Amino acid sequence: MPFIGQLALALALLVAVYSIGANLLGIRRNSPDLLLSARHALWAMCAMVTVAVAALWMSLLTNDFSLEYVASYSSVTLPIQYKFAALWGGQQGSLLFWTWLLSIFTAIAIFQNRRRNPEITPWALIVLAAVAIFFLGMLNFVTRPFDLLATVPPDGSDLNPLLQNYWMAIHPPSLYTGYVSAAVPFAFACGALITRKLDDGWIRTTRRWAIFSWFFLTLGNLFGARWAYEVLGWGGYWAWDPVENAAFMPWLVMTAYLHSVMIQERKDMLKVWNLALIGMAFMLTLFGTFLTRSGVISSVHSFTQSGLGPYFLTFLIVVAAGYTALLASRVKDLKSPAEFESYLSREAAFLFNNLVLVGIAFAVFWGTVFPVISEAVRGVKITVGPPFFDKVNGPLVLGLIFLMGVGPLIAWRRTSPQTLMRTFLAPLTMGVGAGVAVFAMGLRQWYVLTALSLAAFALGTVIVEFRRGVSARRHLVRETPARALVNLVAKNNRRYGGYIIHLGVVFAFIGIVASSFFRTEVKHSVRQGQSFTIGAYEITYLGLKGVETAHLEDLSARLVVRSGGREIATMAPAKLFYKRQQQPATRVAIRSTPLADLYVVLAGVDDRSGLATFEVFLTPLVFWLWAGGLMMALGTVIVMWPNVRERAALAAALGRDEALGAEPAPGGD
Repeated sequence: MPFIGQLALALALLVAVYSIGANLLGIRRNSPDLLLSARHALWAMCAMVTVAVAALWMSLLTNDFSLEYVASYSSVTLPIQYKFAALWGGQQGSLLFWTWLLSIFTAIAIFQNRRRNPEITPWALIVLAAVAIFFLGMLNFVTRPFDLLATVPPDGSDLNPLLQNYWMAIHPPSLYTGYVSAAVPFAFACGALITRKLDDGWIRTTRRWAIFSWFFLTLGNLFGARWAYEVLGWGGYWAWDPVENAAFMPWLVMTAYLHSVMIQERKDMLKVWNLALIGMAFMLTLFGTFLTRSGVISSVHSFTQSGLGPYFLTFLIVVAAGYTALLASRVKDLKSPAEFESYLSREAAFLFNNLVLVGIAFAVFWGTVFPVISEAVRGVKITVGPPFFDKVNGPLVLGLIFLMGVGPLIAWRRTSPQTLMRTFLAPLTMGVGAGVAVFAMGLRQWYVLTALSLAAFALGTVIVEFRRGVSARRHLVRETPARALVNLVAKNNRRYGGYIIHLGVVFAFIGIVASSFFRTEVKHSVRQGQSFTIGAYEITYLGLKGVETAHLEDLSARLVVRSGGREIATMAPAKLFYKRQQQPATRVAIRSTPLADLYVVLAGVDDRSGLATFEVFLTPLVFWLWAGGLMMALGTVIVMWPNVRERAALAAALGRDEALGAEPAPGGD
């Protein structure tokens, strides 16, 4: 298997290089045969990388410890689901997984554009192949996943205990999918710039790719936050860790891009801005990959220090410089005669939304790289902690929520002040009412009052939009409100799916604000049979239970939770000890409700005194962070789902162009 895997990677590198040469020669000679050969070469690359992935997976599942990677990240006792996930648990495997996804997405892009975009597609495939060549070069010459050991150990070192969690089985694949799929719209943007095909055709061709990338970036960040919440045992879910920031920044920029392209599609404006955003999003995915592998930062999420940093940094600089030069050379071709007609317009709201999102991304970027810059310049690493990010981004997020409420109700081109006041009366009433209500409840922090008021305002605008749509549909067609709502979303999925995403953002924002400002924490040491309280809960410690397997030792505490004198739950926080790694870990116990999470950590056990120490957190409304994230995912699926009208229009365009013998119009793959 190691020989087969390494041979497959070598062949993948060769055919990727060949595909670039065949594409360049095919473009120069206008040779369909050469262009087709180049596409077949990239399909062959996908097949070869798939063989390599299968070889590494087979080695992990069969405990082939002659392979250095298997010996380093697996063991005989490792549960099979984590042997499967060990593919992305180490540096070489994660790079192989990254490359595999890129090859799959390249193959899909080839299939989608087999009869479309004949001028742009070859150049886009050259860009995708060039990115693949960089990663294949790393896998063949720098960080080889199929290196053999001189002496075969009887067992492996095991996977890092922090990664032996089901969230880590799905968090990295989700995040990598978001990272890698951003390469497709980036490649087509490069193709559009090179060929000067600078209308919105490349945007329509790659719109779903951008949404797909955003969808998985959202899931990746959400799953990563949940992993931190359950595994690290500190009661939180986000610490502004450098690697967390690296995953968050492309999400912010891709969010800005998805809003901004609507202006170009409708008004033929912001062409330079959109091309800059998609380039920035892809470069930030490379930056995130660089951060986790360079060793320049310390993070629980990053891999150990290695020699990959200079290679990644060089590649990132080359990509950034090349794309910037290409974009600068086409600025004159990207000018649009259209201009903003009024600041009271949806175009202006979207533009301000973009500026805020990019502002947040820049603040996060600066806070992430500043310690590295300070160490390089002054020799002293100045730590930038959560207070910096909270203070800088807090007001910006408030502005973002406000603009999210304004955008749906304001008209394109211009809106009169009278219409604006009439349209926003109901949402403003909801926002002010929410602020008064929480003030009456005793809340006095200005940020919380403002945040909850703006959240209610944004929620109100979405409700108004849905109510208008349902009411209009019921006037046209006799339907029940529920059926009218379903049909409204089904027939206008792009618009109303976006509103569902906005609902998810509002709910997640409420969960973040409440859990950040109102979390309660207690620490108690108790003997068996003793109780302690937190909030309305009384927790009784009943004793310990130990379970030992060949893989780990599990010491769990048995707790009974009562509220109002009634037993409502049993909980079992635990201390784990992984034998191969000789490393302890924590398994928290969480009782989650829409109102609050009861979060219990077994901090320690004193065998002499019989005292067990518990750290307990009572976190209000954190449930809505996870619910909001899933609602955002649901809204994205609705947006991406092709509706009847879109399918009919695409089929008609394909049939018309084929009948005329012309290139089919770009559609929304």
